[in-house]
Amino acid sequence: MAKVSIIVPTYNVEPYLVECMESIVNQTLEDIEVICINDGSTDGSLAILQRYAEKDGRITVVDKENGGYGMGMNIGLDRASGEYIGIVEPDDFVPVNMFGDLYKKAKENDLDFIKADFYRFERAENGDMVLTYNHLDRTNGHYNKVFDPSHTPEAIRFIMNTWCGIYRRDFLEKFKIRHNETPGASFQDNGFWFQTFAFAKRAMIIDKPYYMNRRDNPNSSVKNMQKIYCINVEYDHIRDVLMEHPDTWRRFKGYYTLKRFHNALTTIRRIDVAFRPDYVNRFSKEMKRARDLGEMDESLFTPAERDNINLLIGRPALYYKLKVATLKDDNYADGNSNFKQMRDELNKIKKSKSYRLGRAIMYIPVRLKRLAKRVYRKINKMRKGYKNNG
Repeated sequence: MAKVSIIVPTYNVEPYLVECMESIVNQTLEDIEVICINDGSTDGSLAILQRYAEKDGRITVVDKENGGYGMGMNIGLDRASGEYIGIVEPDDFVPVNMFGDLYKKAKENDLDFIKADFYRFERAENGDMVLTYNHLDRTNGHYNKVFDPSHTPEAIRFIMNTWCGIYRRDFLEKFKIRHNETPGASFQDNGFWFQTFAFAKRAMIIDKPYYMNRRDNPNSSVKNMQKIYCINVEYDHIRDVLMEHPDTWRRFKGYYTLKRFHNALTTIRRIDVAFRPDYVNRFSKEMKRARDLGEMDESLFTPAERDNINLLIGRPALYYKLKVATLKDDNYADGNSNFKQMRDELNKIKKSKSYRLGRAIMYIPVRLKRLAKRVYRKINKMRKGYKNNG
């Protein structure tokens, strides 16, 4: 039995796949198995995976017709034999010490799962990486200690992802934790993530970044403008799963509704403007249902969010006019929609002759200004010293 099984769910990621696979096969933890699920790729992804499998006996390739992310992940979970299971998305990559470090901590603390902070990144044309550090827990209150997620519903506020850690396979099997098998890559990781927090007894998050999450893949599911109601379908699924466990549902239903609310807001900004009016109407009905059934804990929302919910439920048409119609059609994705455009424009400016000439002209004045500031600070320090001694 391997210490860690790593699942790589693959679909049309040829430009990024070698970088991903190199980061996995060179892990300092050598006792791993790698299960690559090729979900009907039409580019060169399958050939790349097969080349790696020919050279490394730890790698298994499952080639299947396209059936969606959830189905592919479940095949990988069913085939995994490792003590712990990790996930690496094929357009991402990981440091070579990630799985060794996480496995050691998981064993030392007898954990159902362990997760770490991570980086999101984009690459400039010259290959330079633009990194954004992401803290799982923005309150810093849960790091580096064992906690019981099943009785810590506030942990649902952590950043949602399934790939920055490892999960004990026996734990996943005990609670039959799997992905929803809806078509395509339709945010099925939300359900898997929710179940791991709702049922785990021993977990840890650590304030050290490992995983490298790509944000410049134009084919990423978060940038798919046609996936309109997929997040709503996924959260209906999560609700059904949690309601099978009444005590768990009672503890988590307020935070579940909070998470559903935030994901719907993200979806409104992500989808095409033509679909937004109908989406707001559905969003309004879902929030009304949650309130009527006692599934909404308004104390978890900010005052501004509560005002928006009241408007959304009471007057959805006005909510659309005031809160949605004014949004720009910016192909929103993960709160950073214009980043690439701004970065490209800045790179063009930096390459221009006028920019380089301006830098050359200003070099000496800027240096003189910095020198003057240092001299000024030293004089003030000397004056204060004289006063204290006098």
